[in-house]
Amino acid sequence: MFITFEGPEGCGKTTQSALLAESLRAAGREVVTTREPGGVAAAEEIRKLVLHGHMAPETEALLFLAARAEHARAVIRPTLERGAVLLCDRFNDSTLAYQGYGLGLDVERLRDLCDFAADGLWPHLTLLLDLAPEVGLRRRLPDAGGPGEQLHLEIDLPAGASAAPQGINKMENRALEFHRRVRAGFRTEAERYPERIVVVDASRSVKQVQQAIWKEVKKRLSDVPPSPRPG
Repeated sequence: MFITFEGPEGCGKTTQSALLAESLRAAGREVVTTREPGGVAAAEEIRKLVLHGHMAPETEALLFLAARAEHARAVIRPTLERGAVLLCDRFNDSTLAYQGYGLGLDVERLRDLCDFAADGLWPHLTLLLDLAPEVGLRRRLPDAGGPGEQLHLEIDLPAGASAAPQGINKMENRALEFHRRVRAGFRTEAERYPERIVVVDASRSVKQVQQAIWKEVKKRLSDVPPSPRPG
């Protein structure tokens, strides 16, 4: 089974992916966790370039798709073919939301390109962690300052927070209106594909979000037999 985590910045995808992996392994499932862009050496190199370099929207989209082409063929398809559960932090829907709805590229053309790059793979289940961008971006601010790219966002900073946190990438540093378009894009895709995309309220506590995700995943896995344990 192929499960993806999607959502705006700061929605908790990485945390929830790790928690779901623990629950699935405890239930006897073989689980592989991965991310995009990344997952294989070539895609990780592209990640460094695309998250920190400045380029045309078309270039950005094509680099994400190039990373996906490597990832899909080297990691995702082989994992699914052996019957494991694959959890991926971002996939095709992020390209549609960020480069399509966010940057204004043609969404339907991107959809076709995603299908090509991903070797026809689309998730069985997408967990969309929905969160207002103002809330998610505040979560990315550390309690103390440090060297790094300046964060230029139209949000009110919590008391004591620095506007120059470490690890901020260019996606996070785009205008607040861009992040609003991204969130709206995700929600539009969820309305279009309600059987695949499940919207989860990510404004709740980590535990509450975890419970909501596990409830949904258990329903989907009820018809999928566990894969043999490796080795």
